[in-house]
Amino acid sequence: MANVLFICTANICRSPMAMAIFRHKLNESEYKDWKVASAGTWARPGHPAPEFGRRLMSSIGMDISRHRSRVVTAELLDGADLILTMEQGHKEALRAEFPGAARRVFLLTEMVGYEQSIQDPYGASFEEWRETAKEIGMYIEQGFDRIVELAEEGARERNRPG
Repeated sequence: MANVLFICTANICRSPMAMAIFRHKLNESEYKDWKVASAGTWARPGHPAPEFGRRLMSSIGMDISRHRSRVVTAELLDGADLILTMEQGHKEALRAEFPGAARRVFLLTEMVGYEQSIQDPYGASFEEWRETAKEIGMYIEQGFDRIVELAEEGARERNRPG
């Protein structure tokens, strides 16, 4: 069983959506028992996803209404087999601050061969939220095999004795 952690800035928009979309994808696969979590590099703990995010995810059959933001910690990173960030700055900050996790930190877009950030929809229109969710969903769908490969590799490394 692997553990995948999604990271964005405040942990209220992109990473909760990515977590829900990835969980949904896992439930359609043979990897149903995997753990999926999210956190933010600058999160203020305890905040819910904004109304647009909750409404949007509900409209596609995914519930993020109970999500509450949390800040990324060494403990969360230590427990993750693969860490997927929404922006290059998140990736760089995590690799610098937590060098022990550096080999497991990637941009979500790298799962399909790109190195680009996913736009934060905070404060944007509902349609922009929808576009962000579609983009995240596309990267998860197209990059699913790569995500599985890297998470399983990370789990083997993390659970190796010594």
